[in-house]
Amino acid sequence: MDLFEYQARDMFEAHGVPVLAGKVATTPADAKAAAEEIGARSGGVTVVKAQVKTGGRGKAGGVKVAKSADEAEQHAAQILGMDIKGHTVGTVMIAQGAKIAEEYYFSILLDRAERRYLAMCSKEGGMDIEQLAVERPEALARVAVDPNVGIDEAKAREIVDAARFDAETGAKIVPVLQKLWEVYRDEDATLVEVNPLVKTDDGEIVALDGKVTLDGNADFRQPEHAALEDKAAADPLEAQAKEKGLNYVKLDGDVGIIGNGAGLVMSTLDVVAYAGEKVTGGAGEHPKPANFLDIGGGASAEVMANGLHVILGDEQVKSVFVNVFGGITACDAVANGIVGALDKLGDEATKPLVVRLDGNNVEEGRRILAERNHPLVTIEETMDGAAAKAAELAAAK
Repeated sequence: MDLFEYQARDMFEAHGVPVLAGKVATTPADAKAAAEEIGARSGGVTVVKAQVKTGGRGKAGGVKVAKSADEAEQHAAQILGMDIKGHTVGTVMIAQGAKIAEEYYFSILLDRAERRYLAMCSKEGGMDIEQLAVERPEALARVAVDPNVGIDEAKAREIVDAARFDAETGAKIVPVLQKLWEVYRDEDATLVEVNPLVKTDDGEIVALDGKVTLDGNADFRQPEHAALEDKAAADPLEAQAKEKGLNYVKLDGDVGIIGNGAGLVMSTLDVVAYAGEKVTGGAGEHPKPANFLDIGGGASAEVMANGLHVILGDEQVKSVFVNVFGGITACDAVANGIVGALDKLGDEATKPLVVRLDGNNVEEGRRILAERNHPLVTIEETMDGAAAKAAELAAAK
């Protein structure tokens, strides 16, 4: 889950990371009131910042400096409702102004390939870090972080030395990096980024803009993170699937996908996309996957019914491809799950299902489905054949 900037700011503050005052507003009047309160700490100067989960806000006009509360109100009126890369601005943060001497960059993220964390730091912050990494890679220090140790004082000093900070500035940054590590560790984050991390005219180090991504797999031990979710922007089908404990992602297609195992589901998406192109000869619109849905190792009637209920609730879906490899859960159990799900759904099940089973007890699984002979179910023996049939059925609708 990605956080809004104001949520990251509040999280930083709770962990002792130095930040400036900030307050959210959803109306121009609220923005004016916030600017009157916060601007008193910075000579009346505040910054009105659009709260959207995407980059490039400044270039899009979503970040403006206000020299008075009235000006903050005017900027908020312009920014609220603005579209920034497909994200509509519904909230702004009124942030305390600061006199900036220098801008830096710091982040810590999960390096999956190396099975460790990676800290990145640069004396050149406030710009597109991807651009810096390409054009001047030597300006971006990359330091591996052992998950068992984290960023202690020694590692923080290694990071600032790698980024070539002078001794005085580096000494001020070291404790800030340690606090940012605490955010990363204690909040179960996969990314903590500060761009820019600034040095003010009076020599203080401040996290001026933060970005945090939280690991949803750790929700069980971070119950307070539920309050940070942007429920208004959540896809209703994804929200429904989450409530049922399903691993579901909505896509823009018309062939519903159910599989057991992330790798199998990803392969199924590719096969369906290819089959859809073949159905139309590659011309014009063609059938595509409508979702990613991994039901995991269990395929009971309840789990299958929950998955089908979510997929059939998608008005774009015209056919459903159930692709299951029987392992720990055998194919006969999966088949019974499908039959039970269809019986449970009753009249709600109105769209054709193409089922491909393989693996443990596959013959028995196919026999159960054939014996049930449900009018919506087509049994296919191969993955390619099932994908082609599902695409064909979707194209015919």
